[in-house]
Amino acid sequence: MPSHLSADRPAAQPPRRGTVDALISQTRRLRGDMDAVRRDAAADGTDAEGRWQRALYDLALHQLNDLDEHLAQLRDGPDVPAADADDADAPAEPVAARPRGSLLSRVGSAEWNLLTDEASWSGELYEILGRDPSTPALTLDELPSLVLEEDRPQLTAMVTDCLIDARRIDGEFRIELPDGVVRTVHMMGEPVLDDDGSTASMWAVLRDVSELRRSQRAVSDTRDSLERRRHIARAEHRIAVELQEAVLPPWRGALRLPHRGPETLDVAARYLPCSSTALIGGDWYDALELPGGDSLLSVGDLTGHGVTVTSGMATLIGAVRGMAMAGTEPGQLMACLNQLLDAAGQPALGSAVCCRYRPATRTLVWAQAGHPAPLLFRDGTGRVLPTPDGVLLGATSGAVYGQAEVTLRPGDLLLLHTDGLVPGGMAAVQRLLDLAPRFAEARTARDGVRAVVEEFGEGEREDDACVLVARVLA
Repeated sequence: MPSHLSADRPAAQPPRRGTVDALISQTRRLRGDMDAVRRDAAADGTDAEGRWQRALYDLALHQLNDLDEHLAQLRDGPDVPAADADDADAPAEPVAARPRGSLLSRVGSAEWNLLTDEASWSGELYEILGRDPSTPALTLDELPSLVLEEDRPQLTAMVTDCLIDARRIDGEFRIELPDGVVRTVHMMGEPVLDDDGSTASMWAVLRDVSELRRSQRAVSDTRDSLERRRHIARAEHRIAVELQEAVLPPWRGALRLPHRGPETLDVAARYLPCSSTALIGGDWYDALELPGGDSLLSVGDLTGHGVTVTSGMATLIGAVRGMAMAGTEPGQLMACLNQLLDAAGQPALGSAVCCRYRPATRTLVWAQAGHPAPLLFRDGTGRVLPTPDGVLLGATSGAVYGQAEVTLRPGDLLLLHTDGLVPGGMAAVQRLLDLAPRFAEARTARDGVRAVVEEFGEGEREDDACVLVARVLA
C-alpha cells in the first residue's frame, strides 16, 4: 500500500476486550439453545411446515456462527493482508492450514490504488475467488472477468458509484470457480480520499456468503412449498365442503316422513366436523322416503379425510339410495356396498348402518357393517339394539351381512350415530343411554339432536361425527 495512503488512515483502536468477551459468551449460549430447539424440530416429522421451521433454525444458526466468529476476530485483531504485514520476510500462514469453513477462510480484504493501478489482496481473498496466490492480484478492470455475466453490471455499478461519487459499496455478486462451483461474494468497501478530497484508492472487505445464501434459499423454498400446500389444502377443503353439501340430504334441521299421507317419522340430524383438521371426513347421514311409504335411515363413515374420501362417501350415499329405492333389503344392501368398495381402484374401509322402517307394521329392519348399533329409547330408558353380523365395508371379499328386526311404538326415539360422536367403547355408549330422561321430555327429533350436541359438544372434536334421531309418530 502506498505510504501516503497509509498515513491518512486512522490507527485502529483495540476493542474493549471484556465487553466483546461478554458478547461472545451470550452469542454462544444463544447458539446452544437454538441448536437444541433445532434438534427437537428435526424429530417432529417431515411435513412442509416442519421443514420450513428447520430451515429457519439452520439459517439462524449460520448467522449466530458468523456473529461469533466476527466477534472473535474483533477481539483478536484484524487479519492483515500479506502485503501490509510488518515483517515482509515472515512466511505467510498456509491457506490450507486454516480451519475449513472458518471465518478467516471466508473473509478477505483488498485495496486498489487508482494512482498506480496496483492491487493488494489478502491471502484469504485469493482462496475465496479461487485464484492462485502466486499470481498478481486483479485490477478493478480485470475483476469483472471472474464474475458471472449476469452479475457484472451490478459489480460495475457499485465500483463506479464508489470511485466517482464516493459512495460506500455494499452488494453481492457470484463467481464460478475453475471446478464449476458457484460462490456468492458479499463486498463492502469505501473510497480512500487523497489530501485534495479526490478518490485515490478503494478499500474493500469481501466475504464468502454462499452457505448463508443457500440456507436463505432453503427457507424461501420451504416457505413457498408450505404456502403452496396451504393453498392446495384450502382448495381441497372448499371442494370437499361443496361436494359434501351437494350429496348430504338437502333438508336441514328436521324432516317429516313420508311427504304424502299420514306422517310416521319425525327425523333430525347433524354433521359435527372435526376441530383438529380443516379437511372434511367421510361421515354421512341420510333419510329418504321409499316407494310404498317406507322410510330409509342410514349413517356411515368412510375412513380418511379430504376430497378423495368425500368423493367416495358421495358414491356410497348414491348407491344406498339407489338400491333402497329398488327394494333391496338392508342386509343385501350392505353386501353390495362391500363389493363396491372391494372393486374400487383405491382401497378404502367404511362402516355403515342402514334401517328400513315399515310404518304399516311399525317394523324396523336393519343391518350394519362394523358400525355402532342403533339405540332405542322408550318410556325414559334406553337400550342398544341386538347387533346382526357384519364386518367393515371393504375389509374382505364376499362378506355376508345379517339383518335384525324390532317392532317400534309411537313415541319411541331411535338414535343412529358414527363412532366419532362418542369414542371410548361401551362406557361412551352408556353416556348416550344416560340421556334417556332428556329424550323422554323431547317433543321433537330436533330436541333429541340438541340434547346430544349439548352433551357431547359441537366445538372441540378429535374426529368428524354424525348423529341422526328419528321419533316414531304413528
